[in-house]
Amino acid sequence: MTPRIVGANLLVRLKTLSRQRSAMFFTIAFPVILVLVFGAIFTKTEQMNFDLPVQDLDQSSASARLVEGLRAGGVFNTTAVPPDTDAVAYARDKHLTLLLIIPRAFGEAQSRRLDGRDTGAASVLTYVYDPSSTSVATKIQYLASTVDAVNHRMTGSRPFITLAERSILTKSYRFVEFFVPGIIAMAVMTSSLSGALNANAELRQKGILRKLATTPITRADWLLSNVLYQMILAAASTTCILLVAYAVFDVRPRCNMWLPLHIVLAVFVFVGIGMLLTPIAREAESASAAANALLFPMMFLSGTFFPVEMMPGFLRHVARGLPLFYVNEGLRASMVFGDDATSLRCAAVTGVVAVVVFIAGAVVTRWDREA
Repeated sequence: MTPRIVGANLLVRLKTLSRQRSAMFFTIAFPVILVLVFGAIFTKTEQMNFDLPVQDLDQSSASARLVEGLRAGGVFNTTAVPPDTDAVAYARDKHLTLLLIIPRAFGEAQSRRLDGRDTGAASVLTYVYDPSSTSVATKIQYLASTVDAVNHRMTGSRPFITLAERSILTKSYRFVEFFVPGIIAMAVMTSSLSGALNANAELRQKGILRKLATTPITRADWLLSNVLYQMILAAASTTCILLVAYAVFDVRPRCNMWLPLHIVLAVFVFVGIGMLLTPIAREAESASAAANALLFPMMFLSGTFFPVEMMPGFLRHVARGLPLFYVNEGLRASMVFGDDATSLRCAAVTGVVAVVVFIAGAVVTRWDREA
């Protein structure tokens, strides 16, 4: 192994990258854009609110208090619907997904109930909804719980059963704090696997890979320079992601020894997988297709964007057979929860996979047999 040759090949790869704007975008900018987009969407999910048009047919002080109670929870922003309009037609014309109707004699029924004149007095609130809307089920659930809370306050009755929460974690976490480690793992996977596979396929297609056998560079020099190149890209993308997450969303993850360890192991895993696919993908076009065939299933099945627990049982078993799952879990355990035991277990699994696939990939990467 010759350090001078390794350094020269590494320098060539870095200069080539600087001239490829698309590669720079998908290596650095794309993961950062994902953090910004998903972080902006989900950072404040605990403060979720919806617009709720309300048609008050009673126009009483009791119905006004009900509307105020609906607003008090912070979930709904109520707007008045004219009482002399057809609620269904109004909702259809205005493209509303949910509209609440307070019936006439609402205040009178409440008064009879509170005065004890009629303990069975009740009032039915009707909601008009669009069942084709994907968000209406969530709105109805929030509406039911909000109306239930308002009902208890208005009637003065105390529920027999209540809920109290107690978390197993010492603090609450935002979605973006779970999301950032997954994006780091995804960026490392995409860069390492696609980079190794596409570079080898392009060099093979141009006939350069075979000519390397006539140069002083050895296979060890070639592999080492490629791995170092991918580690530099991984470090650059990880740094950019962490800086943007800190500056925009005030994400303060634990950055200890586990972070570089998981990154290094992930680079070896996915570079090894890329090398294993090299004999299959003989042209640059087929290399991109082969890379995407692996990248997208791993990206969506390994818990990068949403918890694995949300998937059906058989897909959860599939997820636990994917290397990206353990990179995701290891990074989250170390960066978010400070769970060294889980981080060590995931690093051990990733390390075993890295040794196996990288050695196998190095064996099949033989330029002296390339056509």
